[in-house]
Amino acid sequence: MSHPIPQPSFKARAEAALADRTLKLAIDRTTGTAEAKRAAAVAAFPEFDAARRRGRAIKDHVIAHLDHYLEQFERNATAAGAKVHWARTDAEARAIVTRICLDADAKLVTRAKSMLGEEIGLPHALADAGIERVETDLAEHIIQLAGEAPSHIIWPAMHRTREQVAELFRAGHQPPPAAEDPATMVQSARRALRAKFLGADIGISGANFLVADTGATCTVTNEGNAELTTTPPRIHIVTAGIEKIVPSTAHAFALLRLLVRSATGGELTQYTTFHCGPKRPGDADGPEEMHIVLVDNGRTRMLGDEFREMLRCIRCGACMNHCVVYRQIGGHAYGGTYPGPMGSVLTPVLDGLAGSRDLPNACTLNGRCEEVCPVGIPLPTLLRAWRSRSWREGLEPGTLRAGLGVWAMLARRPALYRLASRIGVRALRLFGRGGWIARLPLAGGWTRYRDMPRPPGRTFMDQYRRTRAQKGGRR
Repeated sequence: MSHPIPQPSFKARAEAALADRTLKLAIDRTTGTAEAKRAAAVAAFPEFDAARRRGRAIKDHVIAHLDHYLEQFERNATAAGAKVHWARTDAEARAIVTRICLDADAKLVTRAKSMLGEEIGLPHALADAGIERVETDLAEHIIQLAGEAPSHIIWPAMHRTREQVAELFRAGHQPPPAAEDPATMVQSARRALRAKFLGADIGISGANFLVADTGATCTVTNEGNAELTTTPPRIHIVTAGIEKIVPSTAHAFALLRLLVRSATGGELTQYTTFHCGPKRPGDADGPEEMHIVLVDNGRTRMLGDEFREMLRCIRCGACMNHCVVYRQIGGHAYGGTYPGPMGSVLTPVLDGLAGSRDLPNACTLNGRCEEVCPVGIPLPTLLRAWRSRSWREGLEPGTLRAGLGVWAMLARRPALYRLASRIGVRALRLFGRGGWIARLPLAGGWTRYRDMPRPPGRTFMDQYRRTRAQKGGRR
């Protein structure tokens, strides 16, 4: 979704994040723990590589037959009593959900964490319609109190330290928590949310999977808030991207084995719930109505271009936890709904390349994201594809194009290139002190936050020839 309020540039957001030491502390605490837990979970699961291959095959099969499985899902969900709605754009999705709420005369809506809801701008749409929205996921509750957007797709409040959360709870909870330890603060949130759960007119959730052969939706949580969001209210609304479809429950569990280990390092979440239609006669509880909003918003367009493989994504967040860029600047610096490597691929799809071309260019292309992706998405390749498209469409700054033109001219002339290299390495040594370069003209973006090693006085080829000569080899 395009944001109506102008934002600072990516470089300005990244610079502010790099200067925030508290943010770096919060990021390191969460991503470091996530990385260690994932490694332990994978080590304890010898079949992980085979499971990855199966997961990739499942997603590729679904993508190739997306229309078939979506039609099957609609038939079976409708037969189970749910009402299925189709939304081509984020605006259509917002309008559908808002209309359901207004037709039901809803005053209070509870919501279980859903990045798709953030993608389509649902929180703002509900506010504009005069409907009170309460986020029930603990981390989402925290950022709602702070008036912020999620900074991670699994841990939305990972940019907040425990001390900052305690301040928010003291200001936002009545009575405030008696202490700052996690258990006491969780109890405080539970007290604040309990009445909202029981008084809500409508509960809105996302879906980790849509099961074609049963028409069921699957949610995966560790807190139980999704069940309290979807069960007590009269109406349950599910918003989900069309790529969440799987052929059967067995396929959903095959992907769950990958999702949970990659996201939190566990074997299975505390709550894995399948919702199949509204309450039936004889059921003890459940909603009277169930609506499922299937959202395209650029996904079918991806089927026909080089970003097709991004539709495999199961939203585990592993690429962020292992990304050297994300771990320095956090999620908000990316500016879109989805941060990190997967966000750098998806944001140009959702918001347009012209306003987000800095994201693919911020990647170091070290490949860690692809290495840990549970369904083998070639994220560096897709990021390079966006760079190529940005170049073809003339979106790169003129100074960059001119600089690369000079480099290309030198690269086509080996003798001139070697001469320029020799001059360059000798010139760089003039800026070094104690083996490092702290400031360098035309490279302030690098040296503002890190020192660059002072190069030796010879080029690589000069050193190579000298070493060969010392060993008696050919020059």
